[in-house]
Amino acid sequence: MNGAEFIRKARRLARSSGMEIRFVTHRGKGSHGTLYLGDRHTIVKDRKKELGKGLLAQMLSDLGIAPNDF
Repeated sequence: MNGAEFIRKARRLARSSGMEIRFVTHRGKGSHGTLYLGDRHTIVKDRKKELGKGLLAQMLSDLGIAPNDF
């Protein structure tokens, strides 16, 4: 899964649960950006590159999403 796919899945999850979500590109250095989900946030690296298992797990943890829900 790359960064863009992660953002799309997070948006679908937020819509289904009625949570606010936004992605802010200027709140990151270079190709990074900040994804806000409710009152939580995580940094998304380059949206074109693949996310490793550990990074994906950490990003889900930052947002309070269970891995099996994603």
